[in-house]
Amino acid sequence: MQAMNEIGVTGITITNVMGCGVQKGAPTYYRGVEVDMNLRPKVKIEIVVSLVPVQKVIDTAKAVLHTGQIGDGKVFVYDIENVVKIRTGEEGFLALQDTDA
Repeated sequence: MQAMNEIGVTGITITNVMGCGVQKGAPTYYRGVEVDMNLRPKVKIEIVVSLVPVQKVIDTAKAVLHTGQIGDGKVFVYDIENVVKIRTGEEGFLALQDTDA
């Protein structure tokens, strides 16, 4: 979060999620019986940018998060069709800008 703040990212959403990938998971036990558990706890971070270049966000994330080990994570890049700020009714670029109030 600190590195993103330093490059001008003003908003970030962090969610604890469950998922599976290369790591597969570890066996767990339910009522004494081993259950194949394919889901592992992960952290999902969502950032939507308008002024900060996407590549700068990616480069910063790679620099801060890279350990070279499985579990470093992945970055998915999506186009956002529209953003609507409910309080003001602003849409698109304006909805993502900081305001004084």
